Amino acid sequence: MSNLTHWKKNFNPNYIGAYAFDPGEEKTVTVKSAGVEEIIGEGGKKERKTVLHFEGGVKPLILNKTNARMIERVLGSPYMEQWIGKAIVLGVEKARFGSERVDAVRVKDKKPTGNAPFLCEDCGQTIAGVKKLTPEQVAAATRNAFGCVLCSACGTKRKERANAATDTDSR
Repeated sequence: MSNLTHWKKNFNPNYIGAYAFDPGEEKTVTVKSAGVEEIIGEGGKKERKTVLHFEGGVKPLILNKTNARMIERVLGSPYMEQWIGKAIVLGVEKARFGSERVDAVRVKDKKPTGNAPFLCEDCGQTIAGVKKLTPEQVAAATRNAFGCVLCSACGTKRKERANAATDTDSR
């Protein structure tokens, strides 16, 4: 089924929608950031909306009150800053939109089984533990150092590039 293209993929390519799921599919995602952003809706209308960004290149989700309440319930906190680094499960359910019932992305009322794998934002590979560090610790360390989640190899490459740039600047 995943080799078929839903027509809606061509109309809102910047955000995740129900069209991004195969029937019955759920996605476990890890929150990278949450905040208010200006988005451009249909007809070029600009609006300020709360948007969740996820680790591993998963498209962001425009957060509505239904999903925000569910995240609070699942993660046990109403504070968006405390959602960062935590995993949630997304799926598709029917929702009322005006007089119609449409497919909508919904945060599921369940804890993920295990943690969502952390994916390197440079190479896309699953992040593995290194020496005594767990994958979660590697992800947190690279997020703190570089502002994004990286595997050990890509983190090392970025550090080498930064050191090379510093060496060139100091000459």
